Amino acid sequence: MNHDERLTSARAEAAEDGRGPSVPLVNRELRRDLAAVLAAALLVTAAVLVGTAIERADGSLHVNWPPLYARWLPHLGPGTVLAPVVGVLVTAYGPPVAARLPWRALLLAVWGAGTAWTFSLALVDGWQRGVALRLTTRYEYLQVIDRFDDIPGALRDFTEHILLGSPDHWPPHVAGHPPGATLTFVLLDRIGLGGGAWAGVWCVVVGATAPMAVLVTVRALCAGAGRAEGTPGETLARRAAPFLVLAPAAVWMGTSADGYFAAVAAWTLALLALAVTGRRPRTAGLCAGLLFGLTCGLSYGLTLIAVIAGAVLLLGSQRLRPLPYVLVGASVVPLALALAGFYWWEAYPLLVERYYQGAGGIRPYGYWVWANAACTVLMVGPATVAGLRRAGTALVRAVPGPPGVPDAAPRTRLAVLLLGTLLALLAADLSGMSKAETERIWLPFALWLLAAGAFLPRPRAWLAAQAVLALLLNHLLLTGW
Repeated sequence: MNHDERLTSARAEAAEDGRGPSVPLVNRELRRDLAAVLAAALLVTAAVLVGTAIERADGSLHVNWPPLYARWLPHLGPGTVLAPVVGVLVTAYGPPVAARLPWRALLLAVWGAGTAWTFSLALVDGWQRGVALRLTTRYEYLQVIDRFDDIPGALRDFTEHILLGSPDHWPPHVAGHPPGATLTFVLLDRIGLGGGAWAGVWCVVVGATAPMAVLVTVRALCAGAGRAEGTPGETLARRAAPFLVLAPAAVWMGTSADGYFAAVAAWTLALLALAVTGRRPRTAGLCAGLLFGLTCGLSYGLTLIAVIAGAVLLLGSQRLRPLPYVLVGASVVPLALALAGFYWWEAYPLLVERYYQGAGGIRPYGYWVWANAACTVLMVGPATVAGLRRAGTALVRAVPGPPGVPDAAPRTRLAVLLLGTLLALLAADLSGMSKAETERIWLPFALWLLAAGAFLPRPRAWLAAQAVLALLLNHLLLTGW
């Protein structure tokens, strides 16, 4: 460590002790955090004002409260009591509990708290409107369950019903995804869990496992040499845990099927992280491949998690060793669908055509290419914005983190993972296939950005800001998903 680094480190330690000379350093970092949050708030404000003007002028945005697919409707529900309670408990006790719980208990606690937070937000809209009926609308998968009585036949004919001009064309969400998404709800129906209520519960409970996968990934990739237990990677994961629970994105995790997709994609990357860090590379690599194939069978757009997977491979100590097993696993689901008569590579061009037959062909690219970022800000919240600013600093220069945050290499490795996520979002945005509704569609990517909360000092204040944003969004707006 050179003289300047020692001096900066000493100042950071002095700040923790409350000594005067280093207080300006702490204040300067906080001011930069707040400036980043203010810039993000201005972006959201611009998206609201410009979007409202466009929608009033020609209606081309096809959303009632731009940039979100929602409408202004202040309302209350059972979750009005439950959600603030969960928010206060996670804000007050989340950071110390996350620091002290045994690792496996922490993962289960994150799952339980995340499920409670998502359900409580959904219940602001009431059980019927918020959970039981969400996946039964004319856009959704449950509308076509009876058309899959003959599953092989439905798969053979699936592409014949994608375009709007085709006979008995699929509803938007069915047409917009490979058949794996619809088959999930068909199979739930076959085992006696049919209807909108069970479908909603499935999406929330499975979706709530996604933060667990992010924590496993951060712990493995940021651990450095040796085992992960007690390493800086685990410290970063523990610091990120409350932010992964108390996310504004939970407004759309319950009860959107994209929450379920997010979990499958997240566990794909978690298993890949375990594989490339030497923890059962063959088994973990094969399972990661299987889940990647399933991810591609659930959503065309989620092939972009390959960009985040590239960051995982870059950070792994055994980058190439598991790859043959990953590739073998990844071929299973696409091959099974192809043998049943559905060819992904034939369906995707039809999906693009269907996209432009509907609202996607009308919504202006010039607005959504930047307004999508405003949607993402509302999903991830001010804490993530500030955390990403600090992650960017960690990438470009070695600056000591706040007290209790691992220095240099572990933080840089987490910043690389976040950069991979941002690049995946950029690719999705520039593609023109994500015009509007990205507060739902981008859940599988935005989830990873929440880990940026690990960079922040004074987590309770930031967690409170996250909870307040989520509560305001859910009480003032009736979201479409």
